[in-house]
Amino acid sequence: METKKSKEIEEVIAKAIKKVGAKKENELCKYLPGEKGGYMHHFTMRKMKLKQPQQLASIIEKNVLQTDRVMALAPKQRAPRGSRKRREHLNFSRNQLERLLTIARMTGDKEIVSMLSPRKSLAAAKRELIQSIRHNKVEQELWNSYTESAQAHQLLNAPLASASK
Repeated sequence: METKKSKEIEEVIAKAIKKVGAKKENELCKYLPGEKGGYMHHFTMRKMKLKQPQQLASIIEKNVLQTDRVMALAPKQRAPRGSRKRREHLNFSRNQLERLLTIARMTGDKEIVSMLSPRKSLAAAKRELIQSIRHNKVEQELWNSYTESAQAHQLLNAPLASASK
């Protein structure tokens, strides 16, 4: 029973290959429609040949053997390269970034100031904070920078401390 089905599908495939003028079985895929548009992938065809030979035979007969003029199908449409990149991400030059930072400081928008401010190392933030205190100037932005750096430093060192125990 199984050999009869496999012989039948092989005959249908051979006729289709001959009609299309292909050299290999895989070249037949370009004439068979895929489920999601475009033409059928050769892995799908091989899988159907083994597990659903009757369905494959009917697809080949319908799209290749019973048509007068066989035409190769266009490949499935894919997203263009680079489409995964976020489009709302803007790249600013250093000068533009400094101007935006100045505008944010002038308007008093602390959230944007902290977002646009360059990240400082913990040591640099600590040094600047101590220096500003010595000059009797206390800036909220420096304190925020220091606490942010300290938290980041703690988060980075926490996994190392737990691993060494």
